[in-house]
Amino acid sequence: MGMEQKIRDAVLKYSDMLYKICIVILCNEQDAQDAIQDTFCRYLEKKPHFRDEEHEKAWLIKVATNISRDMIRFRSRHPKISVEELENSLEAPRQKETLTELLSLPVRHKTVLYLHYAEGYRIKEIADILGISEGAVKMRLRRGREQMKLLREED
Repeated sequence: MGMEQKIRDAVLKYSDMLYKICIVILCNEQDAQDAIQDTFCRYLEKKPHFRDEEHEKAWLIKVATNISRDMIRFRSRHPKISVEELENSLEAPRQKETLTELLSLPVRHKTVLYLHYAEGYRIKEIADILGISEGAVKMRLRRGREQMKLLREED
């Protein structure tokens, strides 16, 4: 299979998942789309070789989260997407509350919470994807849960 076909397949297979991850991190639709585009551009430039589909998926998640974090550091021109706009795309009131709580967390906590609960990754997999220790993932999950619990108690 040629590189063009590999990229087409990856775009079809992983774009939605990467978009969700990037929108949670960036809170800006245009930035999320740019991050995904940059992720696939890096795929094309680097032409990485993967052991299997999980390795490819993990590589794409890591690149997308790194690009998103870089964008947060350097962006100043694009306004954030409003929580109301995101909430309007959700149907269940509980989803809206959870989204609002998740978006208010620091990037490091909301990334691991999203990967664990929304994408179903295990702690070891998240550690491998983000390039951090399992202990760091556990700590971020714990702190993220604690912060969300505090937010719920405030309401």
